[in-house]
Amino acid sequence: MDRTKTLAALTALLLLDACSGGRAPIHVGSKNFTEQVVLGEIVAEQIENRLHVPVERSLNLGGTLLAHQALVNGQIDLYPEYTGTALTSVLKDPIDTDRAAVRTRVRSEYARRFQVDWLDPLGIDNGFAMVVRASTAAATLSDAARPPAASWNLGVGYEFEQRADGLEALKKIYGLRFGAVKTMDLGLLYKALGDGQVNMIAANATDGLLSKSDLKVLTDDKHAFPPYEVGIAVRNAALRATPGLRATLAELSGKFTNAKMQQLNFQVDVRHESVNQVAQDFLRQAGLK
Repeated sequence: MDRTKTLAALTALLLLDACSGGRAPIHVGSKNFTEQVVLGEIVAEQIENRLHVPVERSLNLGGTLLAHQALVNGQIDLYPEYTGTALTSVLKDPIDTDRAAVRTRVRSEYARRFQVDWLDPLGIDNGFAMVVRASTAAATLSDAARPPAASWNLGVGYEFEQRADGLEALKKIYGLRFGAVKTMDLGLLYKALGDGQVNMIAANATDGLLSKSDLKVLTDDKHAFPPYEVGIAVRNAALRATPGLRATLAELSGKFTNAKMQQLNFQVDVRHESVNQVAQDFLRQAGLK
């Protein structure tokens, strides 16, 4: 590299450092499905817009335990998480269906055990959704458990099969039995249902594809699943190190609904819009940009 290019590169680095106040970057993470990646990008852009600090993205990290471990180890500073998942998969507590109690328990234990703050809910409650074709006679999970229950072939993601608040809870509360349980990537569930490989899938309440008219969600009438309110889990150390970070993240609380999140997921999964553009549009419509 010649002298002119070297000076230009150094100047650019100095300008970037000046704009960020020399502060260390904020590391934003997410798990490995559309909703998490979209929320992660929204959070990252919110921080960039408000605080003008560098943000490093570690989106699409993997499952719950990988994301949580990255947070605890300081590889990321924050990521969006679900109260029911935190309760059962991370804290290993029994299932509780009381929304406020679950939120309080998760918040206090994350602070005590992990030095992590659990911020106020974003407005999404993305619980498990047992999805069937709209023509299916059953309307509730109790209906589905009535004979011949073995006629159900279930498609599930890897976590649902293994978690206490997933397949185990479904079988325990409803006594559901299946002719087959097929484990697959989350992105393949709806295709498997449409192709007839399975006739029930364990999906999520804010999936964009749920807006299709030929599908319906069976009502969890016995409340097998806990609430899954989305909140941002952020390391105490990051909040101390970055003035204004808490207030910046708090601006996102209450800005979402399940219907809005379903729409954002639909834009990415079905319309194939870029995550970056969807995030920017959301922040603009929410009055945050």
